[in-house]
Amino acid sequence: MTEPTRESRAQAETNWSSSALSATEIFTRVLRYTGLLAIALIVVGGLVGFLVAGTNGLWSAVSAAVVAVIFSAITVVSMITAIKYSLNAFFAIVMGSWLLKFVAFVVVLLVLRDQPFIDPIVFFLTLVVALVGTAVIDAIVVMRSRVAYVDQSILPKPPVDPAE
Repeated sequence: MTEPTRESRAQAETNWSSSALSATEIFTRVLRYTGLLAIALIVVGGLVGFLVAGTNGLWSAVSAAVVAVIFSAITVVSMITAIKYSLNAFFAIVMGSWLLKFVAFVVVLLVLRDQPFIDPIVFFLTLVVALVGTAVIDAIVVMRSRVAYVDQSILPKPPVDPAE
């Protein structure tokens, strides 16, 4: 077996770096899959909720799916927005959105708690499935994404070998 030449190694590095995804592309992929999860939860959760608790079960499952997906999407959108700024601004945006999301989530739950169309068991189970689903989506997308450990634009050029 022959040793790879400098050109073949450089070509392999170029191919790898061009297939690596940026953080924005990864988060966009997460948003896309989260949207698909929302559709699946509304259809399947709504059907199961309807079969278990009638119309109230249907609306409970739909409400829980919408709440979970919107709040998960807020995190991803804040990451896409924050990644364009400095590290301090990044953390301020992400943590600020997390705090606002937490307060809004509590308010939404307090408002929905007293609604006559909410079946608490169906709502809770759909919410749990949605949250686990979004966590699984995050993990799978990140594990399958090729992310460079260093920014390719700031690496020094390889030294030129005078013998080649």
